[in-house]
Amino acid sequence: MTELASGKGPLIRMEKVDALRDYVREHKPKGLVPKVMSEQEAIRRFVTEGCYLGVELYGSVRCPMSLVREVVRQGIGKLELAGQGVLENDLLIAAGLVDKLDITYHGYEVFGISPVLRRACESGRVQTVEWSNAALAWRFKAAAMGLPFLPVRSMLGTDTFRYSAAKEIECPFTGQKLCALPALALDVGLIHVHRCDEYGNCQIDGISGFAAEMARASKRLIVSAEEIVPHAEIQRYPERTVIPYFIVDAVVHAPGGSLPGEMPYAYWRDEAHMKLYFDMAKDADGVERYVEEWVRGTKDHAEFVDKLGGEARLAELRAQATKR
Repeated sequence: MTELASGKGPLIRMEKVDALRDYVREHKPKGLVPKVMSEQEAIRRFVTEGCYLGVELYGSVRCPMSLVREVVRQGIGKLELAGQGVLENDLLIAAGLVDKLDITYHGYEVFGISPVLRRACESGRVQTVEWSNAALAWRFKAAAMGLPFLPVRSMLGTDTFRYSAAKEIECPFTGQKLCALPALALDVGLIHVHRCDEYGNCQIDGISGFAAEMARASKRLIVSAEEIVPHAEIQRYPERTVIPYFIVDAVVHAPGGSLPGEMPYAYWRDEAHMKLYFDMAKDADGVERYVEEWVRGTKDHAEFVDKLGGEARLAELRAQATKR
């Protein structure tokens, strides 16, 4: 297969996908084992310094914020990070825990581009490699399929390709120019879902993003859930199970776990709090004050929600979700 061109970005991680499969085969229990634990225990057991960490979904939608805040509380650093989230990536970078970032879109819509990411990139503190939204999801898909790369028609002829680590290749069958996306296997994946049982069978309402692909591309997978339901409830609608139990390592009960982001059909994002964060993040001292007050200053997710306004604020955000 002929290589025609290559992006100039470094390939942060390229692990043989068979190593991912071997790890899953050797370390994941096949039986229905209860996996419910606190966010503190889940992060302490499965997230390690220097690991390649991934978060799932876009912008502020269904983001695993309760888990990310716990990573910050425990100060697990030197991370390599991949994901299309904004709030999660921003918080980890603001806390100084990220060294390398496979990046896609990273903006706050009406608020603007993240000042935290801008400072980190311009100072050289965080090394970034660019990908399109689809490209990063397809990299997870390649790993999930056990393939070293996937050929696609995306990114060719763009600056995104130029600053990526993808390669332009010639199809051995047709001679067509294609973009080869390297598989991306994560050390740890963090995903927030609507519901799951104690074993880790997960269901997602609405847009499922790339949860199925990233879950299968993760050596270790921590799932936070709005609610934990009986296994019999999962069995009633097996076709809704996006993530099966046997690839999940930990289940964390986290009502409001996406806050200040939104959870489709459950609650709207807390735009007032997002604006507070964005305004404080405009300078390094401000974002450090935010991290100290709102993350390190809260002992767990429940305390964060209480500080945000508790059940009264959640009720307001739930009402806003039903109006849209």
